[in-house]
Amino acid sequence: MNKEAILKHTTRYEDELIEDLKDPEEAQAYLEAAFEAYEEDGDTEALLLAIRDVTEAQGGVGKLSKRISISQQKLYEIMSSRSNPRLDNWLRIISGLGFHIRLEQQDVNTKSVPI
Repeated sequence: MNKEAILKHTTRYEDELIEDLKDPEEAQAYLEAAFEAYEEDGDTEALLLAIRDVTEAQGGVGKLSKRISISQQKLYEIMSSRSNPRLDNWLRIISGLGFHIRLEQQDVNTKSVPI
């Protein structure tokens, strides 16, 4: 079987992921997993990728930028891997995606916090 035949009969995982993330419960689970991973390793790039995936599933940066009153260009900058978004921007984006962040108490004596 050649490459064209394989591509004709398969889908890219990204396409399937974006389709799955249109379901709010799937998007929530995906973002929760991304935040949990961020707590473990401090990898902002992976967290931003998850937020970009959910943004795409909900109609893209243009739609989100209108919801949260930030220009598309500024939102692209915030969501780029070169960016280190401020907390207020994180909260606006998460809220614009239809979620909020909830604090949960943890035992600080057994958990290390990434810097």
